[in-house]
Amino acid sequence: MYSQAYIDYLVHFHGDRDYFECHELLEEHWKKDERGHRNIIWVGLIQIAVSLYHHRRQNFAGAKRTMQKALAILTKEEENIAQLGLNYPSLLKLLRKQLALINTYQPYKSINLPIEDPALLRACKQRSTDKQLVWLSASNLQNDAIVHRHSTRDRSGVIAERQANLLAKQNNR
Repeated sequence: MYSQAYIDYLVHFHGDRDYFECHELLEEHWKKDERGHRNIIWVGLIQIAVSLYHHRRQNFAGAKRTMQKALAILTKEEENIAQLGLNYPSLLKLLRKQLALINTYQPYKSINLPIEDPALLRACKQRSTDKQLVWLSASNLQNDAIVHRHSTRDRSGVIAERQANLLAKQNNR
């Protein structure tokens, strides 16, 4: 019923709090659909993770911008949010509270998405155990490999993909 990418997103979101990995997982999943047929709900969930990544690094401007974008998308996606096993009113309340904390420059604290589907919750907890992650653990702010992941990642794949896209555009002219 739920994609493995979505379950893994939730596992990283609530396990090791690797929001960068959350972004990577759902972006890859989102891109599997052709342009024009991509589900915007994935972008909203990606932006939640990106906002928390920025907030944890005290990049309040980036956190605010991406949380506002997430809210703009997700407020229009009640049915899709419910189909993803999340409680819509609780999610919006949580995200608005998070945005208020960002706007007042409050320090980052881990949040938990309101999963209401018991089967999804069981699947996430099992996957967490399989990955040797502690479900609902607080973010380890001392783990630079996760907190500052964007500065340590291998970008060769991203660069190669951009080059290929550029060449394709040039060849289509």
